Amino acid sequence: MPVPLYQAKAEFFRMLGHPVRIRVLELLQAGPTPVRDLLPEFDIEPSSLSQQLAVLRRAGLVTATREGSTVVYALAGADVAELLRTARRILTELLADQHLLLEELRAAR
Repeated sequence: MPVPLYQAKAEFFRMLGHPVRIRVLELLQAGPTPVRDLLPEFDIEPSSLSQQLAVLRRAGLVTATREGSTVVYALAGADVAELLRTARRILTELLADQHLLLEELRAAR
């Protein structure tokens, strides 16, 4: 029996639900990047970064190409960057609404 779409979406968002994975996707928006250039952006062991990159690669969100002894990662498509932009827009709106509510609460004292 096929997985219902809502369940597949939930699994997709669960896969994205790790700060390192989100940060990697954000960094890769600037273009293909060697692992050695990604690592300084994180306070984690290289093996942990490799594990997170593997999750993103298996999900089809990033690609990996070997250039000599260097592995270069890139976003698999423009849709990934668009998803991140959409998430930023939604968060911006939510935080703006929260800020307005906070101002109202303070004014009501």
